[in-house]
Amino acid sequence: MIQLNDKTISQAAEKGMDEFLQVFIDAYLQAVDGKLTADTMHKLNGSQHTLLAWHFFTSEMREGGFVQLIQNGYGGYIFGNPFAKAMKQFGAVELGKLVYKAKEIYDAHKTELERQTTEEEFNAMYVDFEAFDELEELYFDMEEQQTSLIAAYVKEYIADFEKLNV
Repeated sequence: MIQLNDKTISQAAEKGMDEFLQVFIDAYLQAVDGKLTADTMHKLNGSQHTLLAWHFFTSEMREGGFVQLIQNGYGGYIFGNPFAKAMKQFGAVELGKLVYKAKEIYDAHKTELERQTTEEEFNAMYVDFEAFDELEELYFDMEEQQTSLIAAYVKEYIADFEKLNV
């Protein structure tokens, strides 16, 4: 078992919520060798998986929205797990609601959204799935506030996040 260094966590917290959360994310990514597989899933507990899922979610949303998130293979990890419910438990209620709305679109078009595509087909998906546009705008409007709520939850329940089964 590995426990994150309290000094490292404190120093990151002083820099801000993004840096604070990134300390945990970096440790989780290192623990799973940068990628979640059947062989590495057990190394993280439920709270850690939720925080890592949040990381993948926010990274993909910033890069290319829901279409990219799904095309890059995170659809099942986000929508097939209780991520939205966990976000609500973390205090990020609005983010949880948004993910539930996106899940409705995902569930209705899962096969099409997850199929292998050429670059041209991938780009066309942004037109085909404009239903995600409004949700993406809502996400960017709430991102900072919801991240703050998640960081506060992690601080309050830090014991659930700082020990890794490696």
